[in-house]
Amino acid sequence: MDNDVSAGSTTTTVGRLALGITLLAFGLGSTDVIDGVTAADAVSLAHYVGGVALFVAGLLAFRDRDAANGTAFSALGALWFTWAVSAGNQISDNAAGLFLLLFALVALSLTLAGGDTLGQGTYGLFFVSLLLLAVARFADSGSLTKAGGWFAVAAGAVAWYAATAALAHWPTTLPRRAAGRGVTATG
Repeated sequence: MDNDVSAGSTTTTVGRLALGITLLAFGLGSTDVIDGVTAADAVSLAHYVGGVALFVAGLLAFRDRDAANGTAFSALGALWFTWAVSAGNQISDNAAGLFLLLFALVALSLTLAGGDTLGQGTYGLFFVSLLLLAVARFADSGSLTKAGGWFAVAAGAVAWYAATAALAHWPTTLPRRAAGRGVTATG
């Protein structure tokens, strides 16, 4: 029985935990689901965990010759660091939307690059989140901001699960059915 349980590298696990926690905090803040908590409340966490720790995890992944995770963690660390240090600065909604749109393209590239299913799921959900948040800034839409926040929460949950699964040796893929078995069509 193959459950595709992999311990993964320590660098990948740390990077996914940092990304997961940052996405969960940022996403929950964007949804307004917790009274009095906004995305701006995630700035310190985004600066140090999402920015610095994730960027360092990317550098360590490069050292381990893991170009995919090195690229992902370094680029996303730069995203969170830049977002955190620019929070509170006066910029136009269009400039903020453009920033989010450009990093949505980075997340799309990471999604299309391949890799394991949980990594692609994380980056795909994050792409949708950033795209919705960018359009929300361009259109001044609170409902799109909330929707983007929920996609960030989902991406964070997938990243967190991927890291926890590696540590706890949980399955990282769904069991497959044998070929030829399943629902049959009747005439």
